[in-house]
Amino acid sequence: MSSKSTGYLVLETGEIYSGVWHGSGGIDRAGEVVFNTSHSGYEEIATDPSYFSQIVMMTAPMQGNYGVDSSFWESRKIWIEGFVCLQVSQSERDHAWIQRLSENQVPLLSEVDTRQITLRLRSGGTPWGAVISAKSEAEALQKAKALIAERRKIEMDWAWLASRKEKEVRPGKKSNGPRIGVLDFGAKENIFRELEARCSELVIFPSRASVSEIMSANVDGLMLTNGPGDPGDVQVAPGTVRELIGVKPIFGICMGHQILGIALGGKTYKMKFGHRGSNHPIKDTLLQQVYMTSQNHGYAVEPSSLPSHTKVTHTNLNDGTVAGFYSEAKNCLGIQYHPESHPGPHDASGLFDFFVNNMIGKGKA
Repeated sequence: MSSKSTGYLVLETGEIYSGVWHGSGGIDRAGEVVFNTSHSGYEEIATDPSYFSQIVMMTAPMQGNYGVDSSFWESRKIWIEGFVCLQVSQSERDHAWIQRLSENQVPLLSEVDTRQITLRLRSGGTPWGAVISAKSEAEALQKAKALIAERRKIEMDWAWLASRKEKEVRPGKKSNGPRIGVLDFGAKENIFRELEARCSELVIFPSRASVSEIMSANVDGLMLTNGPGDPGDVQVAPGTVRELIGVKPIFGICMGHQILGIALGGKTYKMKFGHRGSNHPIKDTLLQQVYMTSQNHGYAVEPSSLPSHTKVTHTNLNDGTVAGFYSEAKNCLGIQYHPESHPGPHDASGLFDFFVNNMIGKGKA
């Protein structure tokens, strides 16, 4: 135990938590500190672009215990700024998760009182913080303050920072399926996999694509993907989507759901500590089911701000927040959680069928 190096999680509000540091010297990182209640899926979580600029703390006690496999990656890179947990696998046989994070210059802090930190985040919200290697708390506090201040200078449109910058075309697996456009706000790969299984081709656009670019692609429907940050800071996309509502069938997931809500004239707000985990219950009146879902978001749509033709069809049973809405008149659907899962349950994947068969199918009828 004496050979272990001490590291710190420092919150901008002054709280400091010590633990065991895993990482090379000098790899201190800052970001918004959030917690995730998933029992598995650490590799999918770390590679989900929605976690851009966030330090993720896992509430489940053991992490890294089933190794790593790049086929589970949800994007081209690891996006998190730091990983915090109670225990991490570090045996001679298996320390692959520690190694994977180290290779990607992401600090890991273990043997931390994750219950205490979770209670702090639930009661006081999700502040910015930093994962710091230091010789003392005083040094950690000083380094964290400077690091957080510097990190806060990044561009506010995080969806643009996480989005691809060039159009991409991918073949689908269903030759007689629709051609679907995708507006990328920082998409998870499993959204593409779910669409590819149901369509003939995907045309994936950067988040700031114009109406003319999307219309010239002659797509049958438009998917708005997940992504990081405050939907109110996203540039271009709300106006683009506003012009396409009623023109193309539109399905928004997570950030896409929030952008769709704004485009409809609605408002979003920052939640106290957000929803992040793979065990959130949802009542779905569209599919007439109650099921568990995978979630990762810090903002929500205000239901009273939505237009009269838009109905709240999905409700989070933990806190009653809007988990989805549907406008039959405008042929658009917004889902706050992740029907593509990864990690988490697959119960909501039928919403992709609803998009292709009911929404796009209606337009072709």
